[in-house]
Amino acid sequence: MKSNPNVTRVFDLLPNCTLPVNKEDALASKVNGIWKKYSAKEMVNIANEISIGLLKLGVKKDDKIALISPNRPEWNFIELGVQQLGAVSVPMYPTITVEDYRYIFNDAEVKFIFVSDATLLAKVRQATESLAGIQGIYTFDKVTGVNHWEELRDSAKGEDASQLEPYKAAVNPEDLLTLIYTSGTTGQPKGVMLTHNNIVANLDGIIEAKAMDLKPEYRALSFLPLCHIYERMDIYVYMYYGVSIYYAESMETIADNLREIKPHGFATVHRLLEKVYDKIVSKGHELTGVKKQLFFWALNLGLKYDPMKPMGWWYDTQLKLARKLIFSKWQEALGGNIKLIVSGSAALQPRLSRIFWAAGIPIAEGYGLTETSPVVSACDLNDFRIGCVGKVLPNIEVKIAEDGEICVKGPSIMKGYYKKPEATAEVIDSQGWFHTGDIGELSEGKYLKITDRKNEIFKTSGGKYVAPQLVENKLKESLLIEQAIVVGDGQKFPSALLIPEFNALKDWCSKNGIIYSDDSQIVKNQKVKEKFDEEVKELMKSIAQYEQVKKVELLPKLFTIDSGELTPTLKLKRKVIHNNYKDLIEGMYEAVFL
Repeated sequence: MKSNPNVTRVFDLLPNCTLPVNKEDALASKVNGIWKKYSAKEMVNIANEISIGLLKLGVKKDDKIALISPNRPEWNFIELGVQQLGAVSVPMYPTITVEDYRYIFNDAEVKFIFVSDATLLAKVRQATESLAGIQGIYTFDKVTGVNHWEELRDSAKGEDASQLEPYKAAVNPEDLLTLIYTSGTTGQPKGVMLTHNNIVANLDGIIEAKAMDLKPEYRALSFLPLCHIYERMDIYVYMYYGVSIYYAESMETIADNLREIKPHGFATVHRLLEKVYDKIVSKGHELTGVKKQLFFWALNLGLKYDPMKPMGWWYDTQLKLARKLIFSKWQEALGGNIKLIVSGSAALQPRLSRIFWAAGIPIAEGYGLTETSPVVSACDLNDFRIGCVGKVLPNIEVKIAEDGEICVKGPSIMKGYYKKPEATAEVIDSQGWFHTGDIGELSEGKYLKITDRKNEIFKTSGGKYVAPQLVENKLKESLLIEQAIVVGDGQKFPSALLIPEFNALKDWCSKNGIIYSDDSQIVKNQKVKEKFDEEVKELMKSIAQYEQVKKVELLPKLFTIDSGELTPTLKLKRKVIHNNYKDLIEGMYEAVFL
Protein backbone atom coordinates (compact mmCIF):
# COMPACT_ATOMS: atom_id res chain seq x y z
CA MET A 1 0.00 0.00 0.00
CA LYS A 2 1.58 3.28 -1.13
CA SER A 3 1.48 6.37 1.04
CA ASN A 4 0.87 8.48 -2.07
CA PRO A 5 0.54 6.87 -5.51
CA ASN A 6 1.98 10.01 -7.12
CA VAL A 7 5.27 9.66 -5.23
CA THR A 8 7.52 7.11 -6.93
CA ARG A 9 10.74 9.16 -6.93
CA VAL A 10 11.85 11.18 -3.92
CA PHE A 11 11.62 14.53 -5.72
CA ASP A 12 7.92 13.81 -6.37
CA LEU A 13 7.37 14.88 -2.76
CA LEU A 14 7.84 18.52 -3.75
CA PRO A 15 4.94 18.97 -6.21
CA ASN A 16 2.66 16.28 -4.77
CA CYS A 17 3.00 16.75 -1.00
CA THR A 18 4.87 19.91 0.00
CA LEU A 19 3.41 22.31 -2.58
CA PRO A 20 -0.31 21.45 -2.07
CA VAL A 21 -0.04 22.29 1.65
CA ASN A 22 1.42 25.64 0.57
CA LYS A 23 3.21 26.57 3.81
CA GLU A 24 4.91 29.95 3.99
CA ASP A 25 7.54 28.44 6.27
CA ALA A 26 8.06 25.10 4.55
CA LEU A 27 11.77 25.47 5.30
CA ALA A 28 13.57 27.88 7.62
CA SER A 29 16.95 28.65 9.15
CA LYS A 30 18.44 31.51 11.11
CA VAL A 31 20.54 34.04 9.19
CA ASN A 32 22.14 36.91 11.13
CA GLY A 33 19.81 36.33 14.06
CA ILE A 34 16.59 36.27 12.02
CA TRP A 35 14.63 33.24 10.83
CA LYS A 36 14.77 33.19 7.02
CA LYS A 37 11.74 31.29 5.73
CA TYR A 38 11.13 29.65 2.37
CA SER A 39 7.61 28.95 1.16
CA ALA A 40 6.69 25.68 -0.51
CA LYS A 41 6.54 27.50 -3.85
CA GLU A 42 10.03 28.94 -3.31
CA MET A 43 11.38 25.47 -2.54
CA VAL A 44 10.04 24.17 -5.85
CA ASN A 45 11.35 27.16 -7.80
CA ILE A 46 14.82 27.06 -6.26
CA ALA A 47 15.15 23.29 -6.78
CA ASN A 48 14.23 23.81 -10.45
CA GLU A 49 16.77 26.62 -10.81
CA ILE A 50 19.47 24.41 -9.32
CA SER A 51 18.59 21.63 -11.76
CA ILE A 52 18.80 24.00 -14.73
CA GLY A 53 22.06 25.48 -13.42
CA LEU A 54 23.56 22.00 -13.07
CA LEU A 55 22.47 21.15 -16.60
CA LYS A 56 24.35 24.20 -17.85
CA LEU A 57 27.45 22.85 -16.06
CA GLY A 58 27.08 19.62 -17.99
CA VAL A 59 25.79 17.47 -15.14
CA LYS A 60 24.21 14.27 -16.46
CA LYS A 61 22.27 11.35 -15.07
CA ASP A 62 24.33 9.23 -12.63
CA ASP A 63 26.98 11.95 -12.13
CA LYS A 64 28.10 12.13 -8.49
CA ILE A 65 27.70 15.39 -6.58
CA ALA A 66 29.20 15.75 -3.07
CA LEU A 67 27.52 17.69 -0.25
CA ILE A 68 29.49 18.72 2.84
CA SER A 69 27.64 21.04 5.18
CA PRO A 70 25.82 21.36 8.48
CA ASN A 71 22.02 21.46 8.17
CA ARG A 72 20.75 24.43 6.17
CA PRO A 73 18.17 24.96 3.40
CA GLU A 74 20.87 25.16 0.72
CA TRP A 75 21.64 21.49 1.42
CA ASN A 76 18.05 20.57 0.49
CA PHE A 77 17.97 22.80 -2.57
CA ILE A 78 21.10 21.24 -4.04
CA GLU A 79 20.03 17.70 -3.16
CA LEU A 80 16.58 18.15 -4.75
CA GLY A 81 18.09 19.81 -7.79
CA VAL A 82 20.51 16.90 -8.20
CA GLN A 83 17.70 14.34 -7.80
CA GLN A 84 15.57 15.84 -10.56
CA LEU A 85 18.32 15.20 -13.11
CA GLY A 86 18.88 11.61 -12.06
CA ALA A 87 22.31 12.54 -10.71
CA VAL A 88 23.53 11.04 -7.42
CA SER A 89 24.17 12.90 -4.16
CA VAL A 90 27.18 11.92 -2.04
CA PRO A 91 26.64 13.50 1.39
CA MET A 92 29.50 13.50 3.89
CA TYR A 93 30.02 14.39 7.53
CA PRO A 94 31.76 17.74 7.99
CA THR A 95 33.79 16.15 10.80
CA ILE A 96 35.52 13.30 8.93
CA THR A 97 39.21 13.38 8.10
CA VAL A 98 40.84 14.80 4.99
CA GLU A 99 41.95 11.26 4.13
CA ASP A 100 38.34 10.05 4.20
CA TYR A 101 37.26 12.93 1.98
CA ARG A 102 40.00 12.07 -0.51
CA TYR A 103 39.05 8.40 -0.55
CA ILE A 104 35.33 9.11 -1.07
CA PHE A 105 35.86 11.75 -3.76
CA ASN A 106 38.04 9.29 -5.65
CA ASP A 107 35.95 6.16 -5.07
CA ALA A 108 32.64 7.84 -5.98
CA GLU A 109 34.21 9.69 -8.92
CA VAL A 110 32.71 12.94 -7.68
CA LYS A 111 32.45 15.71 -10.29
CA PHE A 112 31.17 18.68 -8.28
CA ILE A 113 31.42 19.51 -4.57
CA PHE A 114 29.15 21.79 -2.55
CA VAL A 115 30.62 22.87 0.78
CA SER A 116 29.21 25.20 3.41
CA ASP A 117 32.01 27.53 4.48
CA ALA A 118 35.65 28.57 4.31
CA THR A 119 36.78 26.19 7.06
CA LEU A 120 35.39 23.10 5.35
CA LEU A 121 36.54 24.44 1.99
CA ALA A 122 40.13 24.31 3.26
CA LYS A 123 39.74 20.60 4.09
CA VAL A 124 38.14 19.92 0.71
CA ARG A 125 40.93 21.69 -1.15
CA GLN A 126 43.51 19.67 0.75
CA ALA A 127 41.66 16.45 -0.08
CA THR A 128 41.35 17.27 -3.79
CA GLU A 129 44.92 18.50 -4.39
CA SER A 130 46.05 15.37 -6.22
CA LEU A 131 42.67 14.28 -7.60
CA ALA A 132 41.59 14.46 -11.22
CA GLY A 133 37.95 14.63 -12.25
CA ILE A 134 36.73 17.36 -9.88
CA GLN A 135 35.09 19.88 -12.20
CA GLY A 136 34.03 22.50 -9.68
CA ILE A 137 33.64 23.46 -6.01
CA TYR A 138 30.80 25.69 -4.80
CA THR A 139 30.23 27.22 -1.36
CA PHE A 140 27.04 28.14 0.50
CA ASP A 141 28.70 31.03 2.33
CA LYS A 142 30.31 33.65 0.12
CA VAL A 143 34.06 33.03 -0.04
CA THR A 144 36.32 35.28 -2.11
CA GLY A 145 37.57 33.62 -5.26
CA VAL A 146 35.23 30.61 -5.00
CA ASN A 147 32.05 29.85 -6.92
CA HIS A 148 28.90 30.57 -4.90
CA TRP A 149 25.87 28.29 -5.09
CA GLU A 150 23.56 31.13 -6.10
CA GLU A 151 25.50 31.42 -9.36
CA LEU A 152 23.61 28.30 -10.43
CA ARG A 153 20.31 30.03 -9.70
CA ASP A 154 21.42 33.15 -11.54
CA SER A 155 22.31 31.12 -14.61
CA ALA A 156 18.75 29.76 -14.66
CA LYS A 157 16.97 33.12 -14.51
CA GLY A 158 14.44 33.51 -17.31
CA GLU A 159 14.61 29.79 -18.16
CA ASP A 160 11.43 27.73 -18.48
CA ALA A 161 11.22 25.04 -15.79
CA SER A 162 9.25 22.81 -18.18
CA GLN A 163 12.54 21.91 -19.85
CA LEU A 164 13.24 19.70 -16.82
CA GLU A 165 10.26 17.41 -17.42
CA PRO A 166 12.09 15.03 -19.82
CA TYR A 167 14.93 14.69 -17.31
CA LYS A 168 12.55 13.98 -14.44
CA ALA A 169 10.62 11.47 -16.56
CA ALA A 170 13.85 9.65 -17.35
CA VAL A 171 14.51 8.98 -13.64
CA ASN A 172 13.37 5.44 -12.85
CA PRO A 173 12.41 4.48 -9.27
CA GLU A 174 15.18 1.86 -9.35
CA ASP A 175 17.80 4.44 -10.27
CA LEU A 176 20.48 5.33 -7.75
CA LEU A 177 19.50 8.29 -5.56
CA THR A 178 22.44 8.59 -3.20
CA LEU A 179 25.74 7.11 -2.08
CA ILE A 180 26.22 7.22 1.68
CA TYR A 181 29.64 6.17 2.90
CA THR A 182 29.92 4.28 6.16
CA SER A 183 32.96 2.78 7.85
CA GLY A 184 33.46 -0.96 7.58
CA THR A 185 35.39 -3.34 9.81
CA THR A 186 38.65 -2.27 8.15
CA GLY A 187 37.71 1.37 8.51
CA GLN A 188 37.73 1.94 4.74
CA PRO A 189 34.45 3.70 3.96
CA LYS A 190 31.89 1.74 1.94
CA GLY A 191 29.39 3.51 -0.29
CA VAL A 192 25.84 2.35 0.47
CA MET A 193 23.80 2.52 -2.74
CA LEU A 194 20.22 3.64 -2.08
CA THR A 195 17.69 4.02 -4.88
CA HIS A 196 14.63 6.25 -5.15
CA ASN A 197 12.50 3.16 -4.58
CA ASN A 198 14.46 2.20 -1.45
CA ILE A 199 13.63 5.56 0.13
CA VAL A 200 10.03 5.78 -1.14
CA ALA A 201 9.30 2.22 0.04
CA ASN A 202 10.66 3.07 3.48
CA LEU A 203 8.55 6.21 3.53
CA ASP A 204 5.48 4.13 2.59
CA GLY A 205 6.19 1.73 5.46
CA ILE A 206 6.60 4.55 7.98
CA ILE A 207 3.35 6.20 6.90
CA GLU A 208 1.38 2.95 6.92
CA ALA A 209 2.76 2.06 10.37
CA LYS A 210 1.65 5.49 11.68
CA ALA A 211 5.10 5.80 13.19
CA MET A 212 5.13 9.57 12.61
CA ASP A 213 1.48 10.57 12.39
CA LEU A 214 1.97 14.30 11.86
CA LYS A 215 -0.27 17.18 10.80
CA PRO A 216 0.37 19.94 8.22
CA GLU A 217 0.08 22.67 10.84
CA TYR A 218 2.99 21.19 12.80
CA ARG A 219 6.54 22.55 13.02
CA ALA A 220 9.62 20.34 13.36
CA LEU A 221 13.09 21.24 14.59
CA SER A 222 15.94 19.51 12.75
CA PHE A 223 19.46 19.22 14.15
CA LEU A 224 20.73 15.69 13.42
CA PRO A 225 23.12 15.62 10.44
CA LEU A 226 21.41 15.61 7.04
CA CYS A 227 24.27 13.56 5.65
CA HIS A 228 22.93 10.61 7.66
CA ILE A 229 19.95 8.81 6.18
CA TYR A 230 18.13 8.89 9.53
CA GLU A 231 17.58 12.65 9.56
CA ARG A 232 17.20 12.73 5.81
CA MET A 233 14.29 10.31 6.05
CA ASP A 234 12.77 12.45 8.79
CA ILE A 235 12.92 15.42 6.38
CA TYR A 236 11.17 13.40 3.68
CA VAL A 237 8.45 12.45 6.18
CA TYR A 238 8.00 16.11 7.11
CA MET A 239 7.75 16.96 3.41
CA TYR A 240 5.14 14.24 2.93
CA TYR A 241 2.92 15.67 5.67
CA GLY A 242 3.66 19.30 4.78
CA VAL A 243 5.25 19.97 8.18
CA SER A 244 7.35 23.15 8.52
CA ILE A 245 11.04 22.35 8.88
CA TYR A 246 13.23 24.63 11.02
CA TYR A 247 16.97 24.01 11.22
CA ALA A 248 18.65 24.59 14.57
CA GLU A 249 21.53 27.07 14.42
CA SER A 250 23.89 24.53 15.99
CA MET A 251 23.92 21.70 18.50
CA GLU A 252 24.70 24.30 21.19
CA THR A 253 21.58 26.39 20.46
CA ILE A 254 19.00 23.58 20.45
CA ALA A 255 17.52 24.60 23.81
CA ASP A 256 17.09 28.22 22.68
CA ASN A 257 15.69 27.19 19.29
CA LEU A 258 13.15 24.88 20.95
CA ARG A 259 11.82 27.77 23.01
CA GLU A 260 11.78 30.06 19.96
CA ILE A 261 9.91 27.97 17.41
CA LYS A 262 7.93 25.77 19.84
CA PRO A 263 8.06 22.67 17.60
CA HIS A 264 5.55 19.86 17.67
CA GLY A 265 8.23 17.26 17.09
CA PHE A 266 11.86 16.46 16.38
CA ALA A 267 14.14 13.48 15.87
CA THR A 268 17.04 12.80 18.17
CA VAL A 269 19.43 10.13 19.41
CA HIS A 270 19.88 8.42 22.74
CA ARG A 271 22.86 10.56 23.70
CA LEU A 272 21.01 13.86 23.46
CA LEU A 273 18.12 12.56 25.56
CA GLU A 274 20.70 11.39 28.08
CA LYS A 275 22.15 14.90 28.17
CA VAL A 276 18.73 16.45 28.70
CA TYR A 277 17.96 14.00 31.49
CA ASP A 278 21.38 14.47 33.13
CA LYS A 279 21.01 18.25 33.13
CA ILE A 280 17.52 18.03 34.61
CA VAL A 281 18.68 15.70 37.39
CA SER A 282 21.75 17.85 38.14
CA LYS A 283 19.48 20.87 38.55
CA GLY A 284 17.25 18.80 40.82
CA HIS A 285 20.23 18.16 43.08
CA GLU A 286 20.76 21.92 43.35
CA LEU A 287 17.28 22.42 44.81
CA THR A 288 16.67 22.55 48.55
CA GLY A 289 13.91 21.76 51.00
CA VAL A 290 10.40 20.96 49.78
CA LYS A 291 11.24 21.77 46.15
CA LYS A 292 13.97 19.15 46.11
CA GLN A 293 11.69 16.57 47.78
CA LEU A 294 8.94 17.22 45.23
CA PHE A 295 11.37 16.98 42.33
CA PHE A 296 12.70 13.55 43.30
CA TRP A 297 9.23 12.33 44.28
CA ALA A 298 8.07 13.12 40.73
CA LEU A 299 11.22 11.60 39.24
CA ASN A 300 10.83 8.32 41.14
CA LEU A 301 7.14 8.23 40.24
CA GLY A 302 8.00 8.67 36.56
CA LEU A 303 10.58 5.90 36.58
CA LYS A 304 7.77 3.42 37.33
CA TYR A 305 5.52 4.58 34.49
CA ASP A 306 4.41 2.41 31.58
CA PRO A 307 2.11 4.17 29.08
CA MET A 308 0.87 0.85 27.73
CA LYS A 309 -0.34 -0.49 31.10
CA PRO A 310 -3.08 0.66 33.50
CA MET A 311 -1.25 2.16 36.47
CA GLY A 312 -4.24 2.47 38.79
CA TRP A 313 -6.27 5.38 40.16
CA TRP A 314 -3.85 6.35 42.93
CA TYR A 315 -0.82 6.36 40.59
CA ASP A 316 -2.69 8.35 37.93
CA THR A 317 -3.74 10.91 40.54
CA GLN A 318 -0.16 11.35 41.71
CA LEU A 319 1.12 11.57 38.13
CA LYS A 320 -1.40 14.29 37.31
CA LEU A 321 -0.07 16.30 40.24
CA ALA A 322 3.56 15.60 39.29
CA ARG A 323 2.92 16.80 35.74
CA LYS A 324 1.39 20.02 37.02
CA LEU A 325 4.08 20.79 39.60
CA ILE A 326 7.27 19.39 38.05
CA PHE A 327 6.98 17.91 34.57
CA SER A 328 5.23 20.96 33.10
CA LYS A 329 8.60 22.72 33.35
CA TRP A 330 10.19 19.97 31.27
CA GLN A 331 7.55 20.49 28.59
CA GLU A 332 8.11 24.25 28.65
CA ALA A 333 11.85 23.73 28.14
CA LEU A 334 11.05 21.86 24.92
CA GLY A 335 8.78 24.64 23.69
CA GLY A 336 5.48 23.50 25.18
CA ASN A 337 4.01 21.94 22.00
CA ILE A 338 5.78 18.59 21.72
CA LYS A 339 3.55 15.82 20.34
CA LEU A 340 6.32 13.42 19.36
CA ILE A 341 10.05 12.85 19.80
CA VAL A 342 11.56 10.20 17.55
CA SER A 343 14.59 8.42 19.00
CA GLY A 344 16.82 6.32 16.80
CA SER A 345 20.41 5.24 16.01
CA ALA A 346 20.74 3.42 19.35
CA ALA A 347 18.30 1.74 21.72
CA LEU A 348 16.98 4.07 24.39
CA GLN A 349 17.46 3.16 28.04
CA PRO A 350 14.05 2.04 29.36
CA ARG A 351 14.32 4.46 32.30
CA LEU A 352 14.52 7.39 29.88
CA SER A 353 11.51 6.18 27.94
CA ARG A 354 9.50 5.83 31.16
CA ILE A 355 10.41 9.22 32.58
CA PHE A 356 9.76 11.21 29.40
CA TRP A 357 6.42 9.51 28.82
CA ALA A 358 5.51 10.19 32.45
CA ALA A 359 6.37 13.83 31.85
CA GLY A 360 3.84 13.91 29.00
CA ILE A 361 6.57 13.89 26.34
CA PRO A 362 5.93 10.90 24.01
CA ILE A 363 9.04 9.21 22.64
CA ALA A 364 8.80 6.83 19.68
CA GLU A 365 11.79 4.55 19.27
CA GLY A 366 12.91 3.12 15.97
CA TYR A 367 15.62 0.86 14.61
CA GLY A 368 17.45 0.69 11.34
CA LEU A 369 20.69 1.02 9.44
CA THR A 370 21.95 3.04 6.52
CA GLU A 371 21.71 -0.13 4.44
CA THR A 372 17.97 -0.42 5.19
CA SER A 373 17.11 3.15 4.12
CA PRO A 374 17.00 3.28 7.23
CA VAL A 375 13.89 2.23 9.21
CA VAL A 376 13.28 -1.45 9.98
CA SER A 377 10.99 -1.02 12.98
CA ALA A 378 9.20 1.92 14.57
CA CYS A 379 6.87 2.64 17.45
CA ASP A 380 3.17 3.16 17.02
CA LEU A 381 2.43 5.48 19.96
CA ASN A 382 -0.71 3.48 20.69
CA ASP A 383 0.96 0.06 20.59
CA PHE A 384 4.55 -0.44 21.73
CA ARG A 385 6.65 -1.96 24.48
CA ILE A 386 9.23 -0.14 26.60
CA GLY A 387 12.63 -1.69 26.01
CA CYS A 388 11.79 -2.53 22.40
CA VAL A 389 12.47 -0.51 19.26
CA GLY A 390 8.97 -0.72 17.86
CA LYS A 391 7.19 -3.05 15.47
CA VAL A 392 8.60 -4.15 12.13
CA LEU A 393 7.31 -1.96 9.28
CA PRO A 394 4.45 -3.59 7.33
CA ASN A 395 6.46 -3.85 4.10
CA ILE A 396 9.55 -5.31 5.81
CA GLU A 397 10.31 -8.90 6.80
CA VAL A 398 12.51 -9.73 9.77
CA LYS A 399 13.82 -13.10 10.86
CA ILE A 400 16.11 -13.97 13.73
CA ALA A 401 18.93 -16.27 12.61
CA GLU A 402 20.07 -19.24 14.66
CA ASP A 403 22.88 -17.16 16.17
CA GLY A 404 20.41 -14.44 17.11
CA GLU A 405 21.36 -12.05 14.30
CA ILE A 406 18.59 -9.82 12.96
CA CYS A 407 18.09 -10.38 9.22
CA VAL A 408 15.95 -8.08 7.10
CA LYS A 409 14.30 -8.36 3.69
CA GLY A 410 12.19 -5.87 1.76
CA PRO A 411 12.10 -3.08 -0.83
CA SER A 412 14.12 -0.67 1.28
CA ILE A 413 17.23 -2.87 1.44
CA MET A 414 20.16 -1.20 -0.30
CA LYS A 415 21.20 -2.06 -3.83
CA GLY A 416 24.63 -2.94 -2.44
CA TYR A 417 27.99 -1.40 -1.63
CA TYR A 418 29.39 0.71 -4.45
CA LYS A 419 32.13 -1.13 -6.40
CA LYS A 420 32.27 -3.77 -3.66
CA PRO A 421 30.38 -6.90 -4.78
CA GLU A 422 32.28 -9.10 -2.34
CA ALA A 423 31.40 -6.87 0.61
CA THR A 424 27.78 -6.81 -0.60
CA ALA A 425 27.68 -10.62 -0.76
CA GLU A 426 28.92 -10.77 2.83
CA VAL A 427 25.82 -8.97 4.13
CA ILE A 428 23.08 -9.86 1.60
CA ASP A 429 22.67 -13.60 1.16
CA SER A 430 21.40 -15.49 -1.88
CA GLN A 431 17.80 -15.28 -0.61
CA GLY A 432 18.01 -11.48 -0.33
CA TRP A 433 18.26 -11.33 3.47
CA PHE A 434 20.38 -8.46 4.76
CA HIS A 435 22.40 -9.50 7.82
CA THR A 436 22.46 -6.54 10.19
CA GLY A 437 25.24 -7.61 12.55
CA ASP A 438 22.87 -6.89 15.45
CA ILE A 439 21.60 -9.53 17.83
CA GLY A 440 17.95 -9.31 18.83
CA GLU A 441 14.62 -10.96 19.41
CA LEU A 442 10.96 -10.47 18.61
CA SER A 443 9.11 -9.94 21.88
CA GLU A 444 5.54 -11.28 21.75
CA GLY A 445 6.30 -12.12 18.13
CA LYS A 446 6.15 -8.53 16.86
CA TYR A 447 8.07 -6.05 19.04
CA LEU A 448 11.72 -5.93 18.03
CA LYS A 449 14.33 -5.83 20.77
CA ILE A 450 18.07 -5.29 20.32
CA THR A 451 20.15 -7.28 22.77
CA ASP A 452 23.74 -7.23 21.52
CA ARG A 453 26.10 -6.62 18.61
CA LYS A 454 27.49 -9.46 16.62
CA ASN A 455 30.71 -7.91 15.43
CA GLU A 456 33.33 -5.82 17.09
CA ILE A 457 32.20 -2.48 15.74
CA PHE A 458 30.14 -0.74 18.35
CA LYS A 459 27.74 2.17 18.33
CA THR A 460 27.87 5.06 20.79
CA SER A 461 24.68 6.41 22.32
CA GLY A 462 24.94 9.22 19.77
CA GLY A 463 24.41 6.66 17.03
CA LYS A 464 27.95 6.74 15.59
CA TYR A 465 29.76 3.54 14.67
CA VAL A 466 33.27 3.10 16.03
CA ALA A 467 35.76 0.61 14.56
CA PRO A 468 37.90 -0.11 17.64
CA GLN A 469 40.84 -1.81 15.91
CA LEU A 470 41.66 1.31 13.94
CA VAL A 471 41.66 3.48 17.05
CA GLU A 472 43.64 0.89 18.99
CA ASN A 473 46.29 0.77 16.29
CA LYS A 474 46.55 4.54 16.41
CA LEU A 475 46.95 4.45 20.19
CA LYS A 476 49.73 1.88 19.90
CA GLU A 477 51.73 4.28 17.74
CA SER A 478 52.82 5.81 21.03
CA LEU A 479 56.07 4.41 22.36
CA LEU A 480 54.51 4.40 25.80
CA ILE A 481 51.54 2.17 24.89
CA GLU A 482 51.93 -1.56 24.32
CA GLN A 483 48.34 -2.76 24.34
CA ALA A 484 44.98 -1.03 24.08
CA ILE A 485 41.32 -1.93 23.96
CA VAL A 486 38.71 0.65 23.01
CA VAL A 487 35.31 0.39 24.73
CA GLY A 488 32.11 2.42 24.70
CA ASP A 489 29.24 0.43 23.20
CA GLY A 490 26.06 2.38 23.98
CA GLN A 491 28.02 5.04 25.86
CA LYS A 492 28.45 8.73 25.11
CA PHE A 493 31.99 8.40 23.81
CA PRO A 494 34.79 5.84 23.37
CA SER A 495 37.20 5.17 26.19
CA ALA A 496 40.19 2.86 26.41
CA LEU A 497 42.06 0.54 28.72
CA LEU A 498 45.79 0.94 28.13
CA ILE A 499 48.75 -1.19 29.13
CA PRO A 500 51.99 0.81 29.13
CA GLU A 501 55.22 -0.29 27.49
CA PHE A 502 56.78 -0.46 30.91
CA ASN A 503 60.40 -0.16 29.82
CA ALA A 504 59.64 3.04 27.94
CA LEU A 505 57.61 4.26 30.89
CA LYS A 506 60.50 3.60 33.28
CA ASP A 507 62.73 5.67 31.05
CA TRP A 508 60.23 8.53 30.91
CA CYS A 509 59.83 8.43 34.70
CA SER A 510 63.59 8.57 35.19
CA LYS A 511 63.88 11.63 32.93
CA ASN A 512 61.04 13.37 34.73
CA GLY A 513 62.15 12.72 38.32
CA ILE A 514 59.44 10.19 39.12
CA ILE A 515 60.36 7.29 41.39
CA TYR A 516 59.38 3.97 39.78
CA SER A 517 58.54 1.35 42.42
CA ASP A 518 56.58 -1.29 40.52
CA ASP A 519 54.11 -1.57 37.64
CA SER A 520 50.99 -1.70 39.81
CA GLN A 521 51.93 1.51 41.63
CA ILE A 522 53.22 3.55 38.69
CA VAL A 523 49.92 3.30 36.78
CA LYS A 524 48.28 5.12 39.70
CA ASN A 525 50.77 8.01 39.67
CA GLN A 526 48.99 11.26 38.82
CA LYS A 527 51.79 12.65 36.65
CA VAL A 528 51.93 9.39 34.70
CA LYS A 529 48.17 9.52 34.14
CA GLU A 530 48.46 13.09 32.90
CA LYS A 531 51.21 12.06 30.48
CA PHE A 532 49.04 9.33 28.99
CA ASP A 533 46.12 11.74 28.70
CA GLU A 534 48.39 14.09 26.70
CA GLU A 535 49.61 11.23 24.50
CA VAL A 536 46.07 10.09 23.71
CA LYS A 537 44.87 13.62 22.99
CA GLU A 538 47.68 14.10 20.47
CA LEU A 539 47.11 10.71 18.81
CA MET A 540 43.39 11.36 18.42
CA LYS A 541 43.91 14.46 16.27
CA SER A 542 43.96 12.33 13.12
CA ILE A 543 40.90 10.31 14.15
CA ALA A 544 37.34 11.32 13.25
CA GLN A 545 35.79 13.21 16.16
CA TYR A 546 33.14 10.62 17.05
CA GLU A 547 35.82 7.88 17.26
CA GLN A 548 38.14 9.81 19.54
CA VAL A 549 38.94 8.28 22.92
CA LYS A 550 37.97 10.69 25.68
CA LYS A 551 38.96 8.77 28.82
CA VAL A 552 41.60 6.14 29.62
CA GLU A 553 42.54 3.86 32.48
CA LEU A 554 45.98 2.29 32.86
CA LEU A 555 46.35 -1.41 33.65
CA PRO A 556 49.39 -2.90 35.43
CA LYS A 557 49.66 -6.16 33.45
CA LEU A 558 49.49 -7.30 29.85
CA PHE A 559 46.65 -9.20 28.25
CA THR A 560 47.95 -12.73 27.63
CA ILE A 561 46.91 -16.06 26.16
CA ASP A 562 47.28 -17.66 29.56
CA SER A 563 44.88 -15.17 31.13
CA GLY A 564 42.33 -15.97 28.43
CA GLU A 565 42.36 -12.38 27.20
CA LEU A 566 44.18 -13.15 23.92
CA THR A 567 43.51 -15.77 21.26
CA PRO A 568 46.35 -18.04 20.07
CA THR A 569 46.88 -15.57 17.24
CA LEU A 570 47.14 -12.75 19.80
CA LYS A 571 43.81 -11.11 19.03
CA LEU A 572 41.89 -9.48 21.85
CA LYS A 573 39.07 -11.50 23.37
CA ARG A 574 36.86 -8.48 23.89
CA LYS A 575 34.06 -10.04 25.88
CA VAL A 576 36.52 -11.63 28.30
CA ILE A 577 38.34 -8.34 28.82
CA HIS A 578 35.07 -6.45 29.23
CA ASN A 579 33.95 -8.91 31.90
CA ASN A 580 37.31 -8.85 33.69
CA TYR A 581 37.33 -5.05 33.87
CA LYS A 582 33.60 -4.37 34.00
CA ASP A 583 33.74 -2.16 37.10
CA LEU A 584 36.70 -0.16 35.78
CA ILE A 585 34.98 0.43 32.44
CA GLU A 586 31.71 1.46 34.06
CA GLY A 587 33.62 3.79 36.34
CA MET A 588 34.84 5.79 33.35
CA TYR A 589 31.23 6.70 32.54
CA GLU A 590 29.86 7.40 36.00
CA ALA A 591 28.56 10.93 36.62
CA VAL A 592 29.63 12.12 33.17
CA PHE A 593 27.82 15.29 32.11
CA LEU A 594 28.61 16.56 28.62
